[in-house]
Amino acid sequence: MSFAKVHSAQNYLLTSHIIDIEVDLSRGLHSFMIVGLPDKAVEESRDRISSAIKNSGFESPKQKNEKTIVSLAPADIKKEGTHFDLGIAIAYLIASGDIPLKHTEKMLFIGELSLDGTIREVNGVLPLVHKAQEVGYTSVFVPYNNATEAAVIPNITIYGVNNLGQVVSHIKGIDSNTDSVTQAPQTDIGQRSLEDIEYDLSHIKGQESAKRALLIACAGGHNINLYGPPGTGKSMLAKTASGILPELTFEEVIEVTGIHSAAGQLREDYVISPPVRSPHHTASYVSVVGGGANPKPGEITLAHRGILFLDEFPEFDRKVLESLREPLEEKTIRISRAKGTVTFPADIILISAMNPCPCGFYGSNHKQCVCAPYVRERYNKKISGPIMDRIDIWTEVEHIPHEKLMNKEKGGMTSFEAKEKIKKSREIQKQRFAKHGINIKVNARIPAQEIEALCNYTKGAIETLNKAGEKLHLSPRAYHRILRLARTIADLEEVEQLDTPHILEALQYRPKIN
Repeated sequence: MSFAKVHSAQNYLLTSHIIDIEVDLSRGLHSFMIVGLPDKAVEESRDRISSAIKNSGFESPKQKNEKTIVSLAPADIKKEGTHFDLGIAIAYLIASGDIPLKHTEKMLFIGELSLDGTIREVNGVLPLVHKAQEVGYTSVFVPYNNATEAAVIPNITIYGVNNLGQVVSHIKGIDSNTDSVTQAPQTDIGQRSLEDIEYDLSHIKGQESAKRALLIACAGGHNINLYGPPGTGKSMLAKTASGILPELTFEEVIEVTGIHSAAGQLREDYVISPPVRSPHHTASYVSVVGGGANPKPGEITLAHRGILFLDEFPEFDRKVLESLREPLEEKTIRISRAKGTVTFPADIILISAMNPCPCGFYGSNHKQCVCAPYVRERYNKKISGPIMDRIDIWTEVEHIPHEKLMNKEKGGMTSFEAKEKIKKSREIQKQRFAKHGINIKVNARIPAQEIEALCNYTKGAIETLNKAGEKLHLSPRAYHRILRLARTIADLEEVEQLDTPHILEALQYRPKIN
């Protein structure tokens, strides 16, 4: 047989595509061509594949006088990376008659070949296997080191392979101990244990009002700003947030792991906890937002379904801060380049921390501020009104009395207790949204047109809010933000109807700088 077709896959801009690999052999002087918009890594696979085939006990394409054409379809998608090596090698061996044509139409082949035939691990396997399962493939061959990651996907057989010879033996039906392929067992997504939590909420002495604000933010998915003098625990509070957020659902695990895997940021087999990204304040615009000549996700997208922590908030470049407008509002980030436009997911909780002035002690009783008034004003003006309006909670983190620091008693609620309260609150929200047929998960995402139906406020509560709105000149966005925040406060107390105390507490979290 001189023609063969097998299947592989690749990720392009966080979208997975099934790629058909077609190999045609014909008489003539030796040549090996790959068509279908291959990049440099794909073109170089010719030499890797030839050596891997030779060192696996077969005749190398370079030793034959034949013309080899490899087509990667669809041809209008740019082919990138080394995912196709294994598929091209298998298709060539089928076309040359070394492997019998045997039901490979429901098989998917993913992996990079070494010169000796060993199969190396690659990035982005999880979303590729998920795509294969969705479109009806029954089995996927992946590098052995990617097998645990791929086996998260149910209802599809995953084979972890170490070398090209194993795959060939499996397709031929040879069953021997030395050449057998390892079928990866279905991976059950576990739960994070308390030992995995590095920073517990009870480790922080004092700061009860800031802890309360953090609890509300995590329960309702609200953005929060922590401001106060240096050394008062702002960063520590932000670090405890990862320990009180509920674990991701199975669908979210697949989504988040797929993003990290495709971006080459996956450090474990899969991500079960909400991701926490904390870029330095000198981070560039592209690294935070994403982009490049071939757009790639930035820190905002890598924090999807989790937390983006921006310490020293006003020290970030103004362009970076203003780029947060769209993702904080729309929960997506849209990047336009000459080659096209791509939309990345960005459903995040923003936790920002800042000092009240460059020296950090403006308004503090602990130490005198040495900043000139115009310096303080310029510092705070780096955070524009629209950005301030998109941050739901502003809470001050003050100095803690020294005698409290040496108190051996735990600092109030533990992370486990806070997590249970948040879980219960989110379950209440989930049931309410399901009852009204709205596809959202937390109160911070309540659409403006649905606020009246979902918030269920008393007459006294709305009168209080209206008076405060007039006196404080609240924008419509801020007005709705107060209602969403009050809804979360009521849910934490397991109260169905909003009342005046909930509105008053929500009002105290409005911005107090600038």
